[in-house]
Amino acid sequence: MASNDKIRNVGPKSAAWLRQVGVRTIDDLRRVGPIEAFMKVKRAGFRPSLNLLYAMQGALDDCHWADLSEEVKSSLVLAAESAETANPIKNRWDKAAARSAARDGSGKSSESGGEDAGRDEGDGFGDGDSGVREITGTSRDFD
Repeated sequence: MASNDKIRNVGPKSAAWLRQVGVRTIDDLRRVGPIEAFMKVKRAGFRPSLNLLYAMQGALDDCHWADLSEEVKSSLVLAAESAETANPIKNRWDKAAARSAARDGSGKSSESGGEDAGRDEGDGFGDGDSGVREITGTSRDFD
């Protein structure tokens, strides 16, 4: 297969995802490997199915992804899970919560226990604001 040919088994949507993470040719896929390419797609914020992982391995093996043995598919899934465990993928909500906790200077949860332990740490939105606004002025200012 020439280096400028399309990657076998990969449709237009998956090909666009792969292009966005720098995998444009079969040579790029050989260099990066199917597991790392799959993880790059996931880390870019896309939600690929395992079919993309199988399709990339099938392209490297020059066969249709459905022709991969169950053992190969299982090993791919285990390798992808291992890669994700080693370097967890945070979704945008996890990232926002981490930024918010860093801004507040607080951890994810109160370690002192008890129901009232986290009451004075904020209003639960994690923005460092307790939800109370100080009002200054006289009553005439608010008429």
